[in-house]
Amino acid sequence: MATTLTRPAEEVTSPDTVLIDPTAAVRSSVRKTWVPRSVQRLTGPVLLVVLWQILSSTGVFDERTVPKPLSVVTTAWELIADGSLQEHLSISLLRVGYGLVFGIALGLVLALVSGLSRVGENFVDANMEVLRAIPNFALVPLLIVWFGISEVPKVLLITLAVAVSIYVNTFSAIRSVDAGLVEASRSFGVSRGELVRKVILPGSLPGFLVGLRLALTASWLSLIFAETINAKKGLGRMMTDAREYFQIDVVFVLIAVYAILGLLSIFIVRWLEARLLTWRRSYDGN
Repeated sequence: MATTLTRPAEEVTSPDTVLIDPTAAVRSSVRKTWVPRSVQRLTGPVLLVVLWQILSSTGVFDERTVPKPLSVVTTAWELIADGSLQEHLSISLLRVGYGLVFGIALGLVLALVSGLSRVGENFVDANMEVLRAIPNFALVPLLIVWFGISEVPKVLLITLAVAVSIYVNTFSAIRSVDAGLVEASRSFGVSRGELVRKVILPGSLPGFLVGLRLALTASWLSLIFAETINAKKGLGRMMTDAREYFQIDVVFVLIAVYAILGLLSIFIVRWLEARLLTWRRSYDGN
């Protein structure tokens, strides 16, 4: 009598059966780290400082031209202890703050005028592109002649740099809004005001945030030129004095301050993006 060999039921799998690797979830969780992304992004600067310390300790860098990180930290502590760094920093932050407020407002208004109207584009866009092409420091002599050596030319120089960055990116974002969405909204009888408020402005928000990131960077670059206009206080004034008296350690401290301010600016924009652009999915790296 022939016998039929059968496989146990638990070993029989159908083509539709999905095999789940029990270690996959573990491996996936291992990839996720508890370290915040903002801290992870500091890996590059930290490694750069470590390399700087190694090259200084081994004598590759001459301490007269490239001081050790510890010397820079000591100098920074001395400047903080006597209050001079805070005094100059507060003045610079105030100038940048005014420039950002005025520049963002101006850039947004011009971008809306130019982006929502062909007539507005004809009057505004070419002028902003010309202003974009002119180096910032080239405007310093004219601003001095027109407004003297008060705070007005300093703030105005920062305002122009910020306005250009906001305008260029926001205008491009407005004109890049999906035309299909605009036509669909019009077919449903949406008024022009609602179209702008509910379709065009949300659609151009990513471009505005890109412009804001560039504007923050441009504001710190413009500050350096602005504070050459007979500034008695400010980080630029400190940099000028340190250069004239060959205080290399102070120069490095101020470079570090500018770098920290730039990083903080980027983190602020990323924080805004994470909260205002929750509807947009994008590639985040592997």
